[in-house]
Amino acid sequence: MLASEALGAEQLSEFQRFIHGPMMVAITGQRAKALGWGEDVTQAYLVHSEETLLAPTVDFLCDPVSLSKKVDLAKLKLTLASPLEKTCLLLAKLSRLLPSALIGRMTQACDDLTVVNAKDIEGYQIQAARSLRMVNQTRLPLNNAENTKLVAFRPMDGGHEHFAIVIGEPSTTEPVLIRLHSECFTGDILGSMRCDCGSQLRDAIAAMEAAGSGVLLYLAQEGRGIGLVNKIRAYQLQDAGFDTVDANLQLGFEEDERIYLPAAQMLKLMGINKVKLMTNNPAKLQSLMDHGIDVTERVGLVVAANTHNQGYLQTKAEKAGHLF
Repeated sequence: MLASEALGAEQLSEFQRFIHGPMMVAITGQRAKALGWGEDVTQAYLVHSEETLLAPTVDFLCDPVSLSKKVDLAKLKLTLASPLEKTCLLLAKLSRLLPSALIGRMTQACDDLTVVNAKDIEGYQIQAARSLRMVNQTRLPLNNAENTKLVAFRPMDGGHEHFAIVIGEPSTTEPVLIRLHSECFTGDILGSMRCDCGSQLRDAIAAMEAAGSGVLLYLAQEGRGIGLVNKIRAYQLQDAGFDTVDANLQLGFEEDERIYLPAAQMLKLMGINKVKLMTNNPAKLQSLMDHGIDVTERVGLVVAANTHNQGYLQTKAEKAGHLF
């Protein structure tokens, strides 16, 4: 496989040296549906042609914001991908790339290629979460919460780092006020008005300070788990008329790619097993409970809307079931 986003003239030439037969493009069921090919979004598909697939065609197939000219899909054939080929798409997702890959049948073994076990790909997120370790912590006074420390967590392979912002001295026996906050560069740092993330981050910390203690878990899951670059693509699609859920689906992702096992593992490492969860998202509550955390109460976190994020908040409520 070769990630579709890595495709260039040199990479294509190198790829073709090692394959026999046609070069195919693997895409997710969500992306196939967006292109008008069927409704079964649980499957993955291979796109192939009697002619050699050129880079602009691959770009059009995998990227809805591509500048490539529209492709005549009638000239392309679609077949179901095998479980192994579907795993290639998962590897692209884990790399924060568009979920698409060039697929070819190898003619010979090659020492220059990276070989990865499919089972390791399929179990990576769970294994990484279970291997999280508390690596260090430091005092970190904040403007609205001076008695604060920052605790860093990292999986054993050195992958995505997560952080806990600990306000005061949370109890290890009584329920602790917590929030699971997925990182948002545009909202948390730049103050974007397209979402409510930055306001929720600051309001949650202020609420924990007012309550005397709390923990905000800052999770490396930008853009509902699709990564910052793909979130920017999703923003382009939103500007073209898609809502925040449909934009992710157009890109070939699920509407929400996040998992919350890392959050549960972080809490357990800090000795916290009972929580009052500050969220509007029932999926977070259910996920924490599924991973062995006792959620004794849901605490709403509603911030004021503005003219730029009204549609975004409405979609959260209507399509993702958020409670406002």
